[in-house]
Amino acid sequence: MKDISLFMGLMDFIPVILFAITTIMLMRDFYYKMSKGAFALFSMGTLDIVCAGGLKALYKVLYGAGICDFQALSQMFFPLQSIGFLVTGVACIAMIYHKQGNTLYSAVPPIFAGTFVFVFSMCFGLGMICYSLCVLAKRLNKKFTIVAFLLNFILCLGMGYLSSKDFAQASINWAAQCINIVSQGCLLLGVVSLHKAGLADLVIER
Repeated sequence: MKDISLFMGLMDFIPVILFAITTIMLMRDFYYKMSKGAFALFSMGTLDIVCAGGLKALYKVLYGAGICDFQALSQMFFPLQSIGFLVTGVACIAMIYHKQGNTLYSAVPPIFAGTFVFVFSMCFGLGMICYSLCVLAKRLNKKFTIVAFLLNFILCLGMGYLSSKDFAQASINWAAQCINIVSQGCLLLGVVSLHKAGLADLVIER
């Protein structure tokens, strides 16, 4: 029996919505900075992350409301989100360092039985995303914004650590949700700061 309430499930949608808003803003600013391939990877990766978070929150709502214990929604969260972070991170690094053309590349991720690859993919992808945003913040002379992205990265790692604990406990769930909300809030504030500083007009020199 998991200690999950309906209110807890509804609260879980907050960081998902914050990340979705952040993603939409970045898509608008990155559209002319990325090749079609990189933008496709960025869009696919961020969509994976949003869907993973949304499905996890939906699982908690269904469970908390006493409707059903839809295990598939919960089990697909980790692999879907980890691949999403990795793909998004690759797209961001490509935008910063690789000359953007019109070639479209695609990759099919292999299937692994263990969870280590998902943990590594999530951390590595998240690191690439935050690093890329910090580079853009530095080029826009928004050094204080870098702090927001670093906080986002650290808090996300904390969220990942809590994810490895027993999520059947309400205290672990609430702690993870609060950390996730603050983390996504930092990310959104940082992206808003970059957007106002003229991210859309920034010329990326490689």
